[in-house]
Order: sequence, then C-alpha cells, then structure tokens
Amino acid sequence: MSYQDIQEQDATVSRGGLGDRAAFITKTYNHLLAAIFAFTALSFYFYQSGISYKILQFVSSFGYGWMMLLGGFIAASWVATHLAHSSQSKVTQYSSLIGFIIAEAVIFAPMLLIAANMADGMIQSAATITLVGFALLTAIVFYTRKDFSFLRSLLMWGGGLALLAIAGGFIFGFQLGTWFSVAMVGLAGASILYDTSNVIHHYPEDRYVGASLQLFASVAMMFWYILRIFMSSDE
Repeated sequence: MSYQDIQEQDATVSRGGLGDRAAFITKTYNHLLAAIFAFTALSFYFYQSGISYKILQFVSSFGYGWMMLLGGFIAASWVATHLAHSSQSKVTQYSSLIGFIIAEAVIFAPMLLIAANMADGMIQSAATITLVGFALLTAIVFYTRKDFSFLRSLLMWGGGLALLAIAGGFIFGFQLGTWFSVAMVGLAGASILYDTSNVIHHYPEDRYVGASLQLFASVAMMFWYILRIFMSSDE
C-alpha cells in the first residue's frame, strides 16, 4: 500500500468519525426538542384540566411547601445528571427522560399557574429569554469548539451551595430573593456551556438520549429561575 493510499484511508476514517459525531449531535438535539414539546404539552394539560391548581393547593398546605418544591427541583436535576452520565441502556435512558419530563411538569405546575394569573405573556417572555440564552450559549460552544469540562467543579460547588441555601431557608424561615435567582440563572448558563461541550467532545455516541436529558435539565433550570425573576419583579 502506498503512502497516498494510507492518507486516503485515514481521511475516509476521519470523515466517517465526523459523520458519526454529527449524527449523534443531531439525534441529541432532536430528542431535546421533543422533550421541550412534551413538557409544554403536559404543562398545558395540567393547566387546562385543573391539575395545576390541585398541585398548588397541596404545596400551599405546607408551611415550607415552596422550599420543598425548590429542593425537589434541584434534586431532580441532579438525578437527571447522574442518569445521563451513567446509564448505558437505551430503555433506562428513555425511561429516565420520560420520568424527568413528567417530574418537571409537576414541579413547574404551581409556579406556571401563578405566573399565568399574574400577567399576560409572562410565561412566554420568560420562555423566549430562556431559548435565546440557550441558543447564544450553544452557538458560543459550537463556534469556539472549546472544552468546558473545567466547569464541572464549579457546577458541583454551585449546586451544593444552592441546596445549602434552600435548606437554610427551610430551617430558619428566610426567603431566597431575586439575587439567588440571578445567581442560579448564571449557574444554569454555565451548565449549558458544560453540557454542550460534553455533547461535542465527550459523550459516547450511543448516549444521545442521556445527553438530551442533561441538556433539558439545564434548560429547565434556566427557565425556572428566569420565570422567578419575572414573578418577583411583578409583585
């Protein structure tokens, strides 16, 4: 085999590898889009059927119901992160994604109901800002091709501190204000950078469902806290 033949063979393998990665990325974002649509449809159903109101009544019946809901939101995101990174079975990955979408719809239901009654277009505005922010952060990673793996420690520390703050509010009875929400939006942005970088560089190509689960968790976190900022500014 000549040197030219070897070069052509290496180029063919390289193109094949790039094609596989491109297919993985496409599948990941298709699943993310499907997850967002499923979450939106389920949230709309909860609102129209009155389930959102029943969930709100249940949460409001506890003195620290909202703190419990906030803690449940972060805990669900952490579980999603673990499953996205560790699960190899397609059945487990799909089950985790579907379960997480349902859990997020339940957790979001009371806040979406309150926001819908506070001001027309509040939810749509928060969703628009979330999607624009997600698109910009995604574009940064795809354009620079930078590996943001170094953000992992920051995200772990930030998530731990957030849980401590929530636990402190639960124990001592103080409210987590707007600045906490602003900080969490920043943490969600860092999480999107980290997740997108992993999609480009690190995720095994058979785990596109897990990768979409991770991205959906980060988008949901950003939407949650942007909506909280809108709600606090309208009070």
